[in-house]
Amino acid sequence: MRNLKSGLLLIGAASLLALGACNARKDDKPAAADTGPAEATVNGVAISQGQVDQVIKQRANGQPVPPEARKALVDSLVLQAVVAQEAVKQGLDKSPEYLNQMETVRQSALANAYVEDWIKKNPVTDEALKAEYDRLKASTAGTEYKARHILVEKEADAKAIIATLKKTPAAFEKLAKEKSKDTGSKATGGDLGWFNPQQMVPEFSAALSKLEKGKITEEPVKTQFGYHVIQLDDSRPIEAPALETVKPQLSQQLQQQNMRKQIDALKAAAKIELASAASAPAAAAPAASAASK
Repeated sequence: MRNLKSGLLLIGAASLLALGACNARKDDKPAAADTGPAEATVNGVAISQGQVDQVIKQRANGQPVPPEARKALVDSLVLQAVVAQEAVKQGLDKSPEYLNQMETVRQSALANAYVEDWIKKNPVTDEALKAEYDRLKASTAGTEYKARHILVEKEADAKAIIATLKKTPAAFEKLAKEKSKDTGSKATGGDLGWFNPQQMVPEFSAALSKLEKGKITEEPVKTQFGYHVIQLDDSRPIEAPALETVKPQLSQQLQQQNMRKQIDALKAAAKIELASAASAPAAAAPAASAASK
């Protein structure tokens, strides 16, 4: 499952531009967020520990990084500051392109701060986790199977294999290794392991559900891949994993859902006006969608 922040937080590479801008002017006062001792200075302008920590938080999702990685990051920020200061000397901080980009960075940082704050103030409750777990548990009801198969191109070949297996049932593994064109299971004698029948094409699943343990299909099973001879080794009820096992993933999933609902609500309440040029690509979407079908 993707990390929650990678799916919701809006800061990207532009965050480094923001840090560079903070260090661009020698006479600027450091922002209140730039706390801690300086890890480097460039022409008297500090790159603070707080700045470095913030970039690491964004890049490594808050995970600790080795000292050499931190040093490499500081070196990168130093180089960035050198270039940013030179850009200021040339007046590029007054250019429309820079000002537009900085406004985008500002909004991105604010949106990111809002998401983090909202998540802190609206944690997923144990009741919500239990309800979601019960819902998923109910949806996993059914039977899973352990089976093996032999896949061939021609129906006549499949019928010949079935005839051989009726005389010598123990030959299934040997025949699969010799004749099956399924490269994924051929080497293991056609063994497919345990699987949910919904993972298989309908014709395969339908034939499998009619088999008794240890039996093979009486007739070849035709699918889009060719003709199958299937043997059912075993079956068992599908059991959902324990709540504690999936709790972190469920919590993350619910956080994503809740945050998305909040963002959708904010969007619905906002007065949004799109210029005709900005909305033009959307008009072409139905045609593109039809072409992809």
